[in-house]
Amino acid sequence: MTMTERPAGPTEKESACCARHDEHAGRPGAEPPEPARERINRRWNELLQETRVTQTGVQILFGFLLSVAFTPLFRELETPDKVIYVMTVVFGAAATGSLIAPVSIHRFLSGQRMKDEVVKAARRLMVCGMVLLALTIGCTLLLILRFVVPGVLAEVLVAGVMLWFGLCWYVLPLRLRRRAARRAQREEA
Repeated sequence: MTMTERPAGPTEKESACCARHDEHAGRPGAEPPEPARERINRRWNELLQETRVTQTGVQILFGFLLSVAFTPLFRELETPDKVIYVMTVVFGAAATGSLIAPVSIHRFLSGQRMKDEVVKAARRLMVCGMVLLALTIGCTLLLILRFVVPGVLAEVLVAGVMLWFGLCWYVLPLRLRRRAARRAQREEA
């Protein structure tokens, strides 16, 4: 099996991190420190699982969007709705590119002992892809609701859904991360 990873020797920063964990290793319920090689392999495997989920969703949505232009009803859309449709398709294509890019990066860099860099780049692409996916879903919802719901209610509903995405996908994880960092600081003190 070819792996894109660096030698497993810990860096100075990782040594300090592991030393901190070693201090807590004697405490009940404390986990042993994770070696650098295992950590990067775990992160890569987790990223692959996340990518599989998002790739499937964005590809199905993108395929649906492409088929819409060939329906008889599409010709009846007004210019603002066609603009929303074009934006939606572009966001969907960009999301597809961002969410599939980690596979390409891995394939090109496999065996180059760059797994840490591959994981970092793939993580950034996944975050970008998730933003683009949220925009794609929001625009799709706007296009559908403008056709079905009268007045400004469509925009209000879409704004609510986008706010929900922001809370679930970004605010909650950042809040949990901050809470864990504060807890770790208290434990060190």
